[in-house]
Amino acid sequence: MGFTPNMMATFAQSPIAFNAWATLLGALSKALDVKTRDSIGLAVSEVNGCNYCLAGHSFTAEHMAKLLADEIALARKEHAIDPRRDAAVQFARKVIETRGPVSDADLKAVRDAGYTDANVIEIVALVAMYSLANCFNNVFEPEKDFPAVTPAGSL
Repeated sequence: MGFTPNMMATFAQSPIAFNAWATLLGALSKALDVKTRDSIGLAVSEVNGCNYCLAGHSFTAEHMAKLLADEIALARKEHAIDPRRDAAVQFARKVIETRGPVSDADLKAVRDAGYTDANVIEIVALVAMYSLANCFNNVFEPEKDFPAVTPAGSL
């Protein structure tokens, strides 16, 4: 990105916590595809009410994942235009809202969209990683270094 986001600079005050998060981030950067990962990040951040992450994910979704503005808005409402990606985002939303105990129908829907059990585990891990960042940013409220976004209810 060409700069160190304020979140990372704040997080780095604890090298142990920062390294744990960064290791998870690095490993999960190989999970699924970038559009799906960013869509999940947007959906989870919206559910968790993390304005810092919403701004950051909106920026990276546009500039790195090359999602269109309507796709970003849809992800923030826990959906996607692509049916397969929509299933992943819907499943991620269920995981974050229920804190894990999803229904058999929820698992069937994501599997029917073509996701393997390994992919489902990756979706759960992405939910956890994004939730960690959301909690951190909601506690410490680092100064936003990405353009602010409109609340999803207004989209």
